[in-house]
Amino acid sequence: MPAFLDINESSDIIIIMQVTREGDYGIRSVLYLARQPAKKVSFITEISEEYDIPRTFLAKILQKLVKAKVVRSYRGVKGGFTLAKPARDINVLEVLEAIEGKLALNICVGSKKSCSFSKQCPSRDLWLSVQAKMAETLKKANFEDLAKQKF
Repeated sequence: MPAFLDINESSDIIIIMQVTREGDYGIRSVLYLARQPAKKVSFITEISEEYDIPRTFLAKILQKLVKAKVVRSYRGVKGGFTLAKPARDINVLEVLEAIEGKLALNICVGSKKSCSFSKQCPSRDLWLSVQAKMAETLKKANFEDLAKQKF
């Protein structure tokens, strides 16, 4: 997950870890499709207008989701997008990783070799634990349940 700097009112610098806009739009797009009647093909313009996502950006996101077999695309005049499988079988982690790649809270979570301090770092186990809990939570969040929630 990318991080960016934020300056708060007291001028302290805070590192905020967050999902990118692309990842957020990917989640919103899958959620939109999950809320549609079964087998309804949705047009990219519908999703784009619903969430105010630029169409060209959305097209790239949807292609990543097609490649990951989360979304199915249909070509032609009546072409568009549907979920590739039932919403209950799609989880938030799957969508985020299709868009963002493998998620990692810290460089050492991916591999001990990527951090020169990993052999003597007391916080690596903490990062691994937090990473596992985050992944577990995102795996449990499926789009059928999310689609039922009112907003």
